[in-house]
Amino acid sequence: MTITQDKSAPLVAVVGATGVQGGSVILALSESKDPYRIRGFTRDTNKETAQKLSKDGVEMIAVNLTVENKEKVFEAFQGADFAFAVTNYWEHMTKDRYTFCGQEVAEGKMLIDAANAAKVRLIAWSGLSSIVKNTNGKYRAPHFDGKEEVTEYARTLVGGVPVVDVQAGIYMQNYKTMMAPKKEADGSFKIIGVGSGEMTLPLIDAVLDYGLFIRRAIEGPKYERFSTICVYGEELSKDQMAQVLATATGKDVKYTGLTEDQLVESFRANGWPEPMVRDVQGVYCGTSEAGYYGKHDVTHGRDGLARAPVTWAEFVKREDWSEVLQ
Repeated sequence: MTITQDKSAPLVAVVGATGVQGGSVILALSESKDPYRIRGFTRDTNKETAQKLSKDGVEMIAVNLTVENKEKVFEAFQGADFAFAVTNYWEHMTKDRYTFCGQEVAEGKMLIDAANAAKVRLIAWSGLSSIVKNTNGKYRAPHFDGKEEVTEYARTLVGGVPVVDVQAGIYMQNYKTMMAPKKEADGSFKIIGVGSGEMTLPLIDAVLDYGLFIRRAIEGPKYERFSTICVYGEELSKDQMAQVLATATGKDVKYTGLTEDQLVESFRANGWPEPMVRDVQGVYCGTSEAGYYGKHDVTHGRDGLARAPVTWAEFVKREDWSEVLQ
């Protein structure tokens, strides 16, 4: 562990320190041979995760990252050498309507402004590729589209610090929760989606490996001012994913491609609010049509990492699937 309080070490400000991505960033930096001071942002420093990080040497500060609290947010970034910024669409999603999330976008822009005002060396921004742009307006997915609006805003800042757009692939963890295989009447399980089972998906163990890409941005060669890093541990076809899961668990698991209407009805059957149904519909259908990262090149996505990221087979073997496949 190389988290330190030595003031000669660079200070990294980490938004969402107790969340999946922020926690992964802290983990990756703690594994480095280079020492770092880390300042973690959270709403509640008394929660168990925050207390553990504090014991590990992270400077945990309580700050509400809202536009109304802008002055405190700007103060929180002061003195930082690097910044990791992320927003959470889901906490802003309205329950009764499908909406473009202006509040999330405003908060993302505020984080960019705050890190710029602190004159950090680099901002690592957790972006995503716009579905509405990639599909020429055919599909929308606010939690993707809003992230790209923040990225574009960062590009307009004259004299601003370098910003790297670090786009997370599909969390492997999602296949134990919202994307978990569905049980059929005959006892078999199906992973659902749209399109062919031969289509590949970029998968990432978000807890262990997302932070590796942020660490690469901080420690590696200088990136172009607005470069994009496509984050994935492995690209596998949907059929291959199902086969790996079946082999490891001894269950009958297959990929099943649905029509768009069937997909929507499946989401509604989960009891999801309509905005979530429409957003995830846009993600499934839009990425199936235009690719997960749109026009961004994923060829060199894993080059220069400190260690090899977890594969789908390794993740499946490590995890307990008894409650998912029952």
